[in-house]
Amino acid sequence: MDPTLKQTPEPWKRNITFFLISQQCSIFGSSVASFAIIWYITLETSSGVAMTAVTIAAFLPQIITSLFAGVWADRYNRKLLIIIPDLFIAASTLILVVLFWLGIQSIPMLIVISAVRSFGSGVQMPSVLAIVPQLVPSEKLVRINGINSTLNSILLLASPAVAGMLLGGLGIEFALLADVVTALLAVGFMTFLSMPPRNTTAIPENTGALKDILDGFRYTRSHPFLMRLMIIYAIVYVLITPAAFLTPLYVERTFGPEVWKLTMNEITWSAGMLLGGIYVALKGSFNNKFFVMFVCTASFGLTFGLLGVAPNFTVYLIILVVAGLFMPAYSAADTVLIQENVAEHMMGRVFSLVQIIGSIAMPLGMLIFGPLADIISLQFILIGSGVLLIAASPLVLGCKLSKE
Repeated sequence: MDPTLKQTPEPWKRNITFFLISQQCSIFGSSVASFAIIWYITLETSSGVAMTAVTIAAFLPQIITSLFAGVWADRYNRKLLIIIPDLFIAASTLILVVLFWLGIQSIPMLIVISAVRSFGSGVQMPSVLAIVPQLVPSEKLVRINGINSTLNSILLLASPAVAGMLLGGLGIEFALLADVVTALLAVGFMTFLSMPPRNTTAIPENTGALKDILDGFRYTRSHPFLMRLMIIYAIVYVLITPAAFLTPLYVERTFGPEVWKLTMNEITWSAGMLLGGIYVALKGSFNNKFFVMFVCTASFGLTFGLLGVAPNFTVYLIILVVAGLFMPAYSAADTVLIQENVAEHMMGRVFSLVQIIGSIAMPLGMLIFGPLADIISLQFILIGSGVLLIAASPLVLGCKLSKE
């Protein structure tokens, strides 16, 4: 980071505080709405195909929008690129709430609103990830990412319970309405954010969006370490898809269709993430981020495989807590590796590629595993994906060698 752009300690702490509070409001409401939508569709259809459709709707629009969102994040006001999508998502969700209250209800409408929310997230996410190094001194990045992960986990711990209470007691309309309220709160906190100046001298003038997008691809391709990191990211995200999206269906089929069980399925994962996030925040830095990612990937494989052989719901939940422990460390190591090794003027475009890969990898995983879940047991799918994750984990160490 250009030393002339560094802020004094007080302003950067103030800015990151407002930013983190805003993001937690946005994440909490989005999580409540997302859980409610997924559970509603799960309980209404008990279909792997329906789960595949909503997952694709939740990711596919990001593939298109992320191409341009990364360019926008590098060229334009990142604060506005975070605020405007929140308002767009809130307005769209409010329209759906009104339609449901009027008795116009259907599963396809929920899938459509998932696509709309995905579009907004696709615009927003590259700016969310790129803005952190702009606000925070480089030596504080791991700690801030750890704090952010801890806060996320606290709210993700509460959001399934809130989603279950609203869905089971008041109906899906109120779960969606919660997202509208929190989005407005998020926008309110973002307005207090005072953006530090950016070094834009490295960005060429008057270049078209297509050239900027291609420049992002060329920049990533010219760094073998980044290319390998992206490939590993894609492999991991395809293989974690069954545990990420099909466990509600697995719980419904294996342990029973009660809403409280679907709620506990999310709460225990978030509890593990909370503990893992606290560890990352307290540790503050990782000497070997590649080794951290290797251990986390192998641990994902082991725990996800064990989910498929859990003898009862209690053991299943214990394994899920352990699995959640590793996600904050993996996420922090992966994100900080990019933040530390990418030029500031390319940050948005590189993170847009990360988002595009995730947006492709998980729907691809669902296209494979979702329909398969209606043919073979989900137990075998969880075990198989776990074995493949363990086999893929050494690739992370190979990524380290390419950087050296």
